[in-house]
Amino acid sequence: MSTHIRRRLTDAPFLAAATGAVPSRRPVWFMRQAGRSLPEYREVRAGIGMLESCFDPDLVCEITMQPIRRHGVDAAILFSDIVVPLKAAGIDLDIVPGVGPVVTSPVRTAADVRALPRLRPEEVGAIADGVRLLVDALGDTPLIGFAGAPFTLASYLVEGGPSKNHERTKAMMHADPATWHELLGVLTDITIVFLQEQLAAGVDAIQLFDSWAGVLSQADYRAHVLPHSERVFAEIADAGVPRIHFGVGTGELLGAMGEAGADVVGVDWRLPLTEAVRRVGPGKALQGNLDPAVLFGGWPVVEAQARRIIDEADSALTMGAIGHIFNLGHGVLPDTDPGVLTALVQLVHEL
Repeated sequence: MSTHIRRRLTDAPFLAAATGAVPSRRPVWFMRQAGRSLPEYREVRAGIGMLESCFDPDLVCEITMQPIRRHGVDAAILFSDIVVPLKAAGIDLDIVPGVGPVVTSPVRTAADVRALPRLRPEEVGAIADGVRLLVDALGDTPLIGFAGAPFTLASYLVEGGPSKNHERTKAMMHADPATWHELLGVLTDITIVFLQEQLAAGVDAIQLFDSWAGVLSQADYRAHVLPHSERVFAEIADAGVPRIHFGVGTGELLGAMGEAGADVVGVDWRLPLTEAVRRVGPGKALQGNLDPAVLFGGWPVVEAQARRIIDEADSALTMGAIGHIFNLGHGVLPDTDPGVLTALVQLVHEL
C-alpha cells in the first residue's frame, strides 16, 4: 500500500460522530446522493455507460462533488459501483440499465471459482486517481470510499445477476460449503485490495455495503458470511479510518454485523435506532435511517420523520451508541426532488 499523507480533518462533524467525539453539528450524508436524482448528474452521464463512468477519474470527481455543492452534506461518497473491482480484475460483466449487474459466465463450480482472476492494484488505478482528485477538491469535507461485501459480490457471480430468492447462492452455501468459502475467500481478497488502494489514495472513511445479506438467517450469516466480512475490516484496521457496515433488511443480523469489526453500523428504515443500539450493543456509532420513500410525502411529513429519527438517535446515544450520522435507510430514489434533500440537510444541521 503506497503511503499517502492523510488529511487531518479534525473538525469534520462526520468523522467526529463516527469516532465517538462530539461533532459541532449532527452530520448528514445520503447513500446514492451522487446520482440519478440530480439533473447535473444525468447531464454529465448522458451517453456514457455506468462502468465507463466509474473508470473515468475526472467524471468520478465531478459526480462525487455534485451533491457537496448542491446539498452541503457533511461527507462525500466515492462515485463507483460494487462490481467495479470485479470488472477491473477481468470478470466479464456489465451493468445493464434497468436490470443491474449481469455476469456473462456465472460461477457455479469449484473449477469456476479457481478460474476467477485476482485483482492487481494497478487495475484500479483510475479509481485511485479519482480519489486523489477528490481529496484535493473536497477541502475540509471527508471522502468515504466503499466496496461491496464478499457475500453480495458472490450473490451476483453465482446467480449471474440480481435475484429475488438467491436460490443458487444459498444452494452452493449449503450443499458445497468448501466451494462457497473458497469463493468468498477470493472475493474477500479482491475487496481488500480495492479498499487498500482507495485508502492509499486518501479516502477518510470506508463503507462496506452488504446489500443482499438481509436474505440470510442469522445462523447462515454467522457460519457462511461473517468470517469473510471480519477479515475485510481486520485487514484495513491499521489505516486508522472509520469503517461503516451497512446492509438492507438486516435488522435481524445487526448484532452479528456489529461483531464484524466496523466502527459505525448503518441501519435501514425498518427498525428504530433505539432497537438497533440494543442489537448492535454499546461502543459503536449508528448511521441512518429515514425511509427514502418518505421524501415523496411532502415537507411536513419529511420534517416530522426527520425529527422522530433525531429523537430516537438521541435516545440511542444515552443507551450506549457513541455517535449518530443522519442518513437514509437506503439509497436516494431516482425521482426524489433534490430540493427536498437540500432542505433536509439544513433541517438536520439546525436541529
